[in-house]
Amino acid sequence: MQTIIDYFESISSLHRGLILVGGITLFLLIENAYPLFKFQYNKIEHAGINIFFTITTIIINFLMAFILLLAADFAVQQNFGILQWLPQMNIWVYTIVGLLLLDLIAAYLVHLIEHKVTFLWRFHLIHHTDTWIDTTSANRHHPGESIIRFIFTVIGVLIVGSPMWMVFLYQSLSVFFSQFNHANIPLPKKIDKLLSYFIISPDMHKVHHHYKLPYTDSNYGNIFSVWDRLFGTFSYLDREKIIYGVDTHMKPEENNQLVNLLKIPFQKYRAPKL
Repeated sequence: MQTIIDYFESISSLHRGLILVGGITLFLLIENAYPLFKFQYNKIEHAGINIFFTITTIIINFLMAFILLLAADFAVQQNFGILQWLPQMNIWVYTIVGLLLLDLIAAYLVHLIEHKVTFLWRFHLIHHTDTWIDTTSANRHHPGESIIRFIFTVIGVLIVGSPMWMVFLYQSLSVFFSQFNHANIPLPKKIDKLLSYFIISPDMHKVHHHYKLPYTDSNYGNIFSVWDRLFGTFSYLDREKIIYGVDTHMKPEENNQLVNLLKIPFQKYRAPKL
């Protein structure tokens, strides 16, 4: 465990970038060989839109990274946050508890709030407009949402009291798992179901991308599935019945044009249909 801590304490931007690119490349190769759905679409154009949003997210996180560093340093130096107040424990237990709590606040909680608060939903909506979910969809976030999620990550770091190595570890795992559960791959159903008791499996997350309520408002988790099961937001829908997108923006000119996607948060609000 100490080796992992040492690595993430000094992980370079290059290595973090390689984790992101490596994950996308891995799942793209698997998707091409064994796709869940055989989409009839321009894969390069679709990937281009999603990679644009990936790049904007990277830029925003890079420009604001010093805030995250200050928050983590404050928590450790001032003995502030849940991890700092807990009694000394095994480092593996300490790490798992920290990752679970970061996932709760920086992923599950912010995701749930984005679905419940109309102003925030306007930005998160861009993620749901994708009608061809694949691994590139993982980072399809409007720049406004990237800022919102960054703020919650900072809040999570302060509440949890996590050191910076744990933040980097969590972010790396978060990127990889998001690419995994968005990937257009068909795991055997029994294996997918078994995984869903512990982590967010592809089938579990794809329910969240079904175009209609109540499925859209379920399965908010990113890494760990415990929070959806604990708070009653877990739902199941057979993979063959899933239709991607969101019912308010099903036209190609609404969901597959970059300029319009950037404008959506500022357009007239359309309430999802029940």
